[in-house]
Amino acid sequence: MDLKLPHLGEGADSGTVVNLFVKEGDQIAQDDPVLELENEKAVATIPASAAGTVTKLYVRAGDKISVGQRILALSEGGASGTAKPTKTEAPSTTRAAVAVTTKPSIEKEESDAESAAEPEEAEDESPALPAKPGIEPAAAPSIRKMARELGIDLARIRGSERGGRIVMQDVRAYIQRLQRLAAPPKGSAPQATPAPPTKPAREAIDFSKWGPVSKKPLSPLRQVIARRLGESWNAIPRVTQFDDADITGLMALQKKFAPDYEGKGAHLTLTSFVLKAVVNTLKKHPLLNASLDEAAQELVLKAYYHIGVAVDTEAGLIVPVLRDVDKKSLLELSKELEELAKKARDRKVSADEMKGGTFTISNQGGIGGAHFTPIVNLPEAAILGLGRGKMQAVVRGNAIEPRLLLPLALSYDHRLIDGAAAVRFVVDLVRAFENFAEDAVRL
Repeated sequence: MDLKLPHLGEGADSGTVVNLFVKEGDQIAQDDPVLELENEKAVATIPASAAGTVTKLYVRAGDKISVGQRILALSEGGASGTAKPTKTEAPSTTRAAVAVTTKPSIEKEESDAESAAEPEEAEDESPALPAKPGIEPAAAPSIRKMARELGIDLARIRGSERGGRIVMQDVRAYIQRLQRLAAPPKGSAPQATPAPPTKPAREAIDFSKWGPVSKKPLSPLRQVIARRLGESWNAIPRVTQFDDADITGLMALQKKFAPDYEGKGAHLTLTSFVLKAVVNTLKKHPLLNASLDEAAQELVLKAYYHIGVAVDTEAGLIVPVLRDVDKKSLLELSKELEELAKKARDRKVSADEMKGGTFTISNQGGIGGAHFTPIVNLPEAAILGLGRGKMQAVVRGNAIEPRLLLPLALSYDHRLIDGAAAVRFVVDLVRAFENFAEDAVRL
């Protein structure tokens, strides 16, 4: 029997094999880890759905695979559901990896040209799967968008690619069938039917004709980042509001209480203060904690405050989410922030830990940046960018004093938020920074 890549969750239909934990000849039990799959910035462990002896591997590390594609072949003789595996032991970090039940999600973007040019391999090709009730058919975002615009139900289309994945040829064939069914009787005037929109293929550039080049493929994480930021840039009319906050007093509090926090096993950082200041300001300005439901044309106001914090890793930018920030103390936030950041850098953060955010903070101060224009993290409505604090001469009353100023940049979705609302939010946020209560820091 063949083990195939199972359904990973809504909209999740592909990923890249990071590690294989078995080899031909190994005996495995049901639910033993078979491979690690990277998708949507997370690494998930895929378990065996049956027990047996591995007779053939169909994938290897680095392969991109889709739902329904064969992973390995099993001989059911000589193995039981409780047999101890003799396979290559997965590294200890695998035990902490998120299981497939966390439903990581990734949508592999593909152009029409790529779909048409994809080689057909009969041996690895799984038969097209009809759509199951409650499960969206597998298709690229571009296909889903086109279907919505044309009013086509993808569940009625049988996909021809692996795992029943729907590509442009399938949509065209479906439309042609509808046209034939709706064709007028002979002798009557034909009615024009709109053709589906097509995405023009971008001409490839041969950079080597101007000098030496080297190439390396984009990592799965970089592909996800590129796709998401492109979607945000194209969808959101973004505006960025700039300001500076005087954090001289805030940093004095940090210096004063940092030893107490260290004694409790936590690092009191600027980002810890920012989390508290942001959530208190969001309560006064709920529009910046909202989202736009484009399908229903409704404003979704959220009664919870889950804040995403951008983490710079060797693989790329990852944004884990801290839940219920408004309900946690500064000490709890400091501990959780450090734990999540470490998990993100070690690629141990799960897909669920990167979902459900209501607002995002991107702090570039540790690197040395100043003002910048962060891109809104869809489907959120706003994101706060922080630069490095800098000592500047500031006029206070009749005197000039050295003060530590923090650059702020608030990017927001102008479909939901007007400029005046954004300015009021920033003004209140600056006030929160400059008047942070000592009682909120004291343990």
